[in-house]
Amino acid sequence: MARAAAAANPGVKSSVRIVVAGDRGTGKSSLIVTAISDTFPSSIPPVLPPTRMPDDFYPDRVPITIIDTSSKVEDAGKVAEELKRADAVVLTYACDRPETLDRLSTFWLPELRQLEVKVPVIVVGCKLDLRDENQQVSLEQVMSPIMQQFREIETCIECSAFKHIQIPEVFYYAQKAVLHPTGPLFDQESQTLKPRCVRALKRIFILCDLDRDGALSDAELNEFQVKCFNAPLQPSEIVGVKKVVEEKLPGGGVNDRGVNERGLTLTGFLFLHALFIEKGRLETTWTVLRKFGYNNDIKLTDELIPSFKCAPDQSAELTSEAVEYLRNIYELFDSDGDNNLRPAELEDIFSTAPESPWEEPPYKDAAEKTALSGLSVNAFLSEWALMTLLDPSRAVENLIYIGYSGDPTAAVRLTRRRRLDRKKQQSDRNVFHCFVFGPKKSGKSALVNSFIGRPFYDNYAPTTEESYAVHVVDLPGGIKKTLVLREIPEDGVKKLLLNKESLAPCDIAVFVYDSSDQSSWKRATELLVEVAGHGEDTGYEVPCLIVAAKDDLNSFPMAIQESTRVSQDMGIEAPIPISSKMGDTNNVFRRIVTAAEHPHLSIPETEAGRSRKQYNRLINRSLMFVSVGAAVAIVGLAAYRVYAARRNSSG
Repeated sequence: MARAAAAANPGVKSSVRIVVAGDRGTGKSSLIVTAISDTFPSSIPPVLPPTRMPDDFYPDRVPITIIDTSSKVEDAGKVAEELKRADAVVLTYACDRPETLDRLSTFWLPELRQLEVKVPVIVVGCKLDLRDENQQVSLEQVMSPIMQQFREIETCIECSAFKHIQIPEVFYYAQKAVLHPTGPLFDQESQTLKPRCVRALKRIFILCDLDRDGALSDAELNEFQVKCFNAPLQPSEIVGVKKVVEEKLPGGGVNDRGVNERGLTLTGFLFLHALFIEKGRLETTWTVLRKFGYNNDIKLTDELIPSFKCAPDQSAELTSEAVEYLRNIYELFDSDGDNNLRPAELEDIFSTAPESPWEEPPYKDAAEKTALSGLSVNAFLSEWALMTLLDPSRAVENLIYIGYSGDPTAAVRLTRRRRLDRKKQQSDRNVFHCFVFGPKKSGKSALVNSFIGRPFYDNYAPTTEESYAVHVVDLPGGIKKTLVLREIPEDGVKKLLLNKESLAPCDIAVFVYDSSDQSSWKRATELLVEVAGHGEDTGYEVPCLIVAAKDDLNSFPMAIQESTRVSQDMGIEAPIPISSKMGDTNNVFRRIVTAAEHPHLSIPETEAGRSRKQYNRLINRSLMFVSVGAAVAIVGLAAYRVYAARRNSSG
């Protein structure tokens, strides 16, 4: 039954492991035995073996294993290991010994934090029957300060194994805290639904609003009820639900009414779930979330998100169908149709995702912003292209969150391997990944910034972390390609090249140097040789271009001769002069894409690589000579045998 329940609701655990800990003599073992046998034990061993409760002990029919623990100092390591494996922890104190209650906040709860045990905690006061009647203090008074300090405490309860007071409730609350935790859903301090819960419920509401009129009609409410709880609502029940919402949310404005003429609004839907949680009916909201595929982190379960297995030199791109869906989404949310998706409109698109995926690096500020800090449709699609390139599963997950209803696996296509592209001498990719190398102060950040329309700044800020920039590049004939620039700090090159497959995702590498500084040129060529050599050693050679930045300054002496010599020696194009300060990029981004489209060209050859090729050619010639000589010998031997046979027959 437990397996069946877990299969029906992917986010539900198939079993619950509860560890009981606390000071010596606080009633741990008696609590466990009484819960299992419904009998107070007359004698009991110091530590019980693991105890399993019957599957049908509680309504959720999920089996519970209870782990008793020792209070001996020498067993502390074993207790710590058990706590780390727990789904929930029951901490006990004795109601007749106040010092054991103090030990919860001075030892046990800090110990759980030190062990990084991040599971619900149930605090249980045992031996309630032995409490001094003259020291009657409410549980709320006692526990409120501790719960304020330790938010991981889910519930507090007092019980008596001897008098059979609230014993089954202890492990019911512990199981419930695992299967239906409060923390992810509700903020106890503000008494409101947590943002991620609101976003998930909003997505569910939209999915159930089949006619897209902003309200759940009686028929839609009924369908929702059947999907989540396998039972229809009676007409009188629907009337009752609406009445409760209308009384609490009469609403003076259009957006704060819980019910309108079309049915239950999103505001009313969220209110109902807050009401369920306030009344302790968390299982209602969790049932809804799990029916729609959410786990305890209120994210879609892994089973619903496809994974994509790419070879190191393959990449992932959105299919034309997925891109078209995103274009339609953009048009829908760009309400004034000005090709400028404002931050609030972008947030609205992702308001049904756990959070906006572009608020953190590498996506934050990776695309060009409009004058109003918004995104054009090209910038919007570029961000999606970047996310698909770097993390295709996450891209598809967010597509699902914003309403994509097609086959998730068909939203992404895997490109042909780059090695095959080189053999075929062309690439059919729509998204190209360019690594940008260069020494400090070479102008590589200015180049990357100019790509996405950021202004030029004279003040130098060293690049310490990798960063990305992505934009659409227009090619002749109305063709559009997406280019991703990955800026790699000079100090990060050595670490990058430690990985054998580090160049596998690279379509083209660009090496930037300061054309007025000879030392910058020298270091850029050293980086070029390092990267090219790594490509030759690993089989992941990439086309390379050199960019001569700061063309508005005077070139260093012998610059033309030096650059011509290196370009000719390595078999690549001469450096492309640009000036980010003057806004003269010399079509460098179009030239980068064009070079990437021809992966068999512009591949530099190092001295070591050239020597290796000459050696291999020499070996191949020797083998050919040997094979030809062997063939001649075999033919000669065959002729001799024919001659000998004829001579013998004539004789």
